[in-house]
Amino acid sequence: MTINPYFVRLWRAVEPYKHRIGLALLGMIGAAMTEPIFPALMKKLTDNGFSEDRTMPVWMVPLGIVGIFFARGICTFCTQYYMSWIGNKLLSDMRGSMFKRTLDVPISYYQYESSGRLINTIISEVQQVVEMVKVSINTLIRDSITVFALIIFLVYQNWQLTIVALLIVPSMAYVVRLTGKRLRLLNQNQLKLNSELTQVVEEATRASQVIRIFGAQDYEYQRFHKKSEQLRGYAQRVTVASGSTTPITQMVAALAVSLVVIVAMRPNLLPFHSDHFTPGDFIAYLTAMLLLLAPLKRLSDLNGPLQRGLIASESVFNLIDSPAEPVGGFEFEERAKGDLEFINTEFSYERQEMQALKGINLRIKAGETVALVGMSGGGKTSLVNLVPRFYAPTAGVIKLDGHDLADISISSLRAQIAMVGQSVVLFDDTIAANIAYGDHHPDQARIEAAVAAAHLSDVIADLPLGLQTEIGDNGTRLSGGQRQRLAIARAIYKNAPILILDEATSALDSESERAVQAALDTLIQGRTTLVIAHRLSTIERADRIVVLTDGEISEMGTHAELLQKNGTYAHLHQLQFSAEENH
Repeated sequence: MTINPYFVRLWRAVEPYKHRIGLALLGMIGAAMTEPIFPALMKKLTDNGFSEDRTMPVWMVPLGIVGIFFARGICTFCTQYYMSWIGNKLLSDMRGSMFKRTLDVPISYYQYESSGRLINTIISEVQQVVEMVKVSINTLIRDSITVFALIIFLVYQNWQLTIVALLIVPSMAYVVRLTGKRLRLLNQNQLKLNSELTQVVEEATRASQVIRIFGAQDYEYQRFHKKSEQLRGYAQRVTVASGSTTPITQMVAALAVSLVVIVAMRPNLLPFHSDHFTPGDFIAYLTAMLLLLAPLKRLSDLNGPLQRGLIASESVFNLIDSPAEPVGGFEFEERAKGDLEFINTEFSYERQEMQALKGINLRIKAGETVALVGMSGGGKTSLVNLVPRFYAPTAGVIKLDGHDLADISISSLRAQIAMVGQSVVLFDDTIAANIAYGDHHPDQARIEAAVAAAHLSDVIADLPLGLQTEIGDNGTRLSGGQRQRLAIARAIYKNAPILILDEATSALDSESERAVQAALDTLIQGRTTLVIAHRLSTIERADRIVVLTDGEISEMGTHAELLQKNGTYAHLHQLQFSAEENH
């Protein structure tokens, strides 16, 4: 029989806690050893406790019973304490490993993994894995020791009866094996549905405004209800599959006890029997058999959580084993100059045949501002995403200050880049923390300078807590323009030599746009700046404008030069100019 590789990895994961496992194991052994003592006391009581010529003291059995349960209580508490510590530490470590890996995987990983599935794996599925570890250590070891101790006692009492009783045990093992395969399949489907349900909840929470404006509450509820009902159905099937083992094993155990009673009453049925089987021996034997039922039941019920945990562990370890972004490479000792060069650069997204970029040759000098324009899908965002190595080119080379980006350490490369996107991402923290994001030792003076440069001073002055104001989930307590300016302040604070602006003024009103545009004009001085713009009026003063069409550079020049060519750029400019006049 091959051992599940994930089970082996889990045992290796708890190896650092082997000392505490040892203490828990001592508690289990201690508790298990108290089990046979109780039927032994029942034998003493039955044979010697009720006759008039008894020789044993009256207090012996009651004191023994109290002692047994006191010792068992101490051992059980120690076991539960150390197993709880091990489980909680393992849970924390595995969640930390998974979350760390989500921060280290390439951006492309999120194209094919839903956030709901990742959340479900980190929060829910790992919990099932840890519960499996706790159950497998606690139940499997403790109850196996208990069963072993009681069987030794039964053999010592009467080995012939024990052989008769154990003849029925293989049928219990067969039932457990039979239900195991079905449980595994059911648990796979159940975990998949659980991830889908988490995704529905995550989307409904994130898109609350869209749902309300389009009146889609009923639609979203039906999505949720459908997944929830499917999940309920699978949970019920799991209960039926795992629960069916209990009555079957109990019936088998009842048959074993019945056989023992018959044979004990008619010892001549056995080929080798003893005439010295006293009433006390029978009571002790029967008590030990009854004590054997509870651990046997727990062992038979172990199949369910084991299967759930093993299925969940597959998702957990797949996430932990996901390839991370490469580490190591050339480190900039000082601030980079910002000289960028694209040489025959091509790029295709994974699982897509169409090329996003084709044969890009572009030199951007340090401190130069280059605007990227073109129709949607032309390749503008794909091009700028290659600069911080969010993606790697499928052909060609990109260089920074003469160094191939592939040879530069990712952390060192990204330290040279600040970025302001059209979709602003903020964190549920203070304004100051969002501006100085990523700086372990924030500089208050730099934060205030960034606020002033982004024209946020008046906004912050009106807030009761100023820079220490909490802005809510993704800045929901701020207006769209305020959120955009806060993102610009974050880029100003970083003071990087390369700046990427993707529609950085798109969410601003006319007055704010003029103010922030002035701040950006100051910010881009001395920095290599890549600007993606749909409103061409915002990039007329760029040093160069690059027009991308179907992933290729179709035109390049200054605003005046491109208008004079009367090509794609001139056509786009004319369309926007006419639309603004009509508006």
